[in-house]
Amino acid sequence: MALTGLDIFKLLPKTNCGECGVPTCMAFAMKLAAKNVELALCPYPSEEAVAKIGAASRPPIRLVKIGPADAEVQVGNETVMFRHEKTFVHPTAIAIAFSDGQAISELAHRTAAVREYCLERVGEQLRIDLVLVENTTGAVEPFVAAVKAVAGGSGRGVILQSTNPAALEAALQALDGQRPLIHAATPENADALAALALKYKAPLVARASSLDELAALTTKLAGLGVQDLVLELPAENPAAALQQNSMLRKAALKNAFAPAGYPVLNMLAGQDLPDLVADAASLICKYASILVIDTQAYQALLPMMMLRQNIFTDPQKPIQVEPKVYPIGEADENSPVLVTTNFSLTYFIVSGEIENSGVGAHLAIVECEGMSVLTGWAAGKFTGEKIGAFIKASGIESQVKTRRLIIPGYVAQISGELEEALPGWQIVVGPQEASDLVPFLKMHVART
Repeated sequence: MALTGLDIFKLLPKTNCGECGVPTCMAFAMKLAAKNVELALCPYPSEEAVAKIGAASRPPIRLVKIGPADAEVQVGNETVMFRHEKTFVHPTAIAIAFSDGQAISELAHRTAAVREYCLERVGEQLRIDLVLVENTTGAVEPFVAAVKAVAGGSGRGVILQSTNPAALEAALQALDGQRPLIHAATPENADALAALALKYKAPLVARASSLDELAALTTKLAGLGVQDLVLELPAENPAAALQQNSMLRKAALKNAFAPAGYPVLNMLAGQDLPDLVADAASLICKYASILVIDTQAYQALLPMMMLRQNIFTDPQKPIQVEPKVYPIGEADENSPVLVTTNFSLTYFIVSGEIENSGVGAHLAIVECEGMSVLTGWAAGKFTGEKIGAFIKASGIESQVKTRRLIIPGYVAQISGELEEALPGWQIVVGPQEASDLVPFLKMHVART
């Protein structure tokens, strides 16, 4: 039977020391019950707690950290099959593949592009997470040179791919302390690769040709003391990869099958861009923790990044912006004031349309728990009374002379209530759609 948060709390030291990273033992117990943390974080567990809580509280999919501290990527620690059940926690890490057969000058150019790539969307910066260096030459020196060039040029965590243990160890020495991901332990080289992973405190990919073989391999590696593992099960086609990923996730979450309880790595290469994007989209949805691709084409990265952001946004907690008044364009004391909710997408669409109009304005963002305009109004979060109180508390009244407030057309019905809440203000009903703001604002300025 699963332990409840209260059951776990009774077994904890109750010191509220905070050394586990959580303020109180009760809060830590709740995280343990939800399998979001491990008991190992508690510095003072009793033998009874270790015996009763240890395995029961262990996350079904282990959290694995890759890369240096300033560019660390976390994968795993997922607790649900479907995002609507709760949420997916750690976004699929997108990695770009390189080869030590490429010229150092070419690597420098491509890795600079990795470092500089940044897609800004609804207030978030979306970047490439990891780089993979393949030891295609089979030699030590070219591999180490390529690893240094790629790691230094990209500033990202590195996946070291080689079948030569000597090359892997030399690269690990070059990246000492940066926690590269070693690729890959197989049934044939498990002992040697486990020794490297333990010596350099690096995570390790476990690669096998079947589910049974993979389970045996992870069990062996865990027995050798390697805890931070990433699973790879090569597939003949994307449909097989989806099936295998789903089977691994289900085995870990539903059946508590420890040998499957690790993040999953998938690789895509040698495809036309449309096929690559389609296959990548499927694997991002189910259930790639790390996705390695062989292209840096923007037309491939853009849809992947946008889909990943959508999939890994908490469906129960919309993306929000800080509630306050934002000056847009050349806003001054004669500029109009517009109001909307703090749903991030709403803010960026509305502010973008205001900028496109060329009309300076003050955009008042009201706290609505990240709801859209109609949802916020229906929930009683975006009402005349609440907007009026926000305008008064924001201090915008001392910054403008116009006393003109433009509200979204979808909530025209709150204009009367808002006039009562803001005596002396003129309430103007704006367009229903943000796309109509440009002509509306231009006409509004012309009339005034």
